[in-house]
Amino acid sequence: MFVPFKELPPDSRVWIYTGSRAFTDTETQTIHSMLQAFCEQWTTHGQPLKSSFALFDKQFVVIAVNESYQNPSGCSIDSSVGVVRHIQDATGINLLDRGRVPFYIDTRIELIPLAHLKIQFQQGILHPDTLTFNTLAVSKSQLEPWKIPAKNTWLAKYLPTPAVIQ
Repeated sequence: MFVPFKELPPDSRVWIYTGSRAFTDTETQTIHSMLQAFCEQWTTHGQPLKSSFALFDKQFVVIAVNESYQNPSGCSIDSSVGVVRHIQDATGINLLDRGRVPFYIDTRIELIPLAHLKIQFQQGILHPDTLTFNTLAVSKSQLEPWKIPAKNTWLAKYLPTPAVIQ
C-alpha cells in the first residue's frame, strides 16, 4: 500500500538507484506513475507492504518500505528491482549501473566511473570536499545529509595520501 514518503518512519528501509542522466519532466511523470502503481500493489506473501518512493535531484530513485509494519521477502524485493527494470525500458535511463559514482560538480551531477576515481582525485579534478550523494543509505534516516563531501564517505580510500616529509 502506498504511503506518502514523508509519512514513513525514519527506520524505513530504502533502496537507491542512480539514473545515467537527469530525468526529463515527461520521464519524471512516467517514473512517478510506475512507482505509484507498484507501491499500491506491492506485497510480501500476499500481505501489503507500506511503501513509498521519492525522486531526488531529477536523477535518483528512492524506494522505501516500512519494515516495522511488514518485512519484505526476497521475492518482493526482487519485484521492486523488476519495476526499476520496467522504468529503464520505458525511459531508456540506466538505473542499475553501480560502476559509476555521482558527484555534484559545478551545479550539475557528474557520473564518474569507479576505475577513474583515484586518478581524478590525484589530478585534482575531484577534491576531498567535492560533494557526492549518500547512495549507500539503507534507511530513510540515513538519507540526511543527502549531499556529503567525498572525504566523509567510502570514497576517502581514493584520496591521495600526503607525502611523508622526513
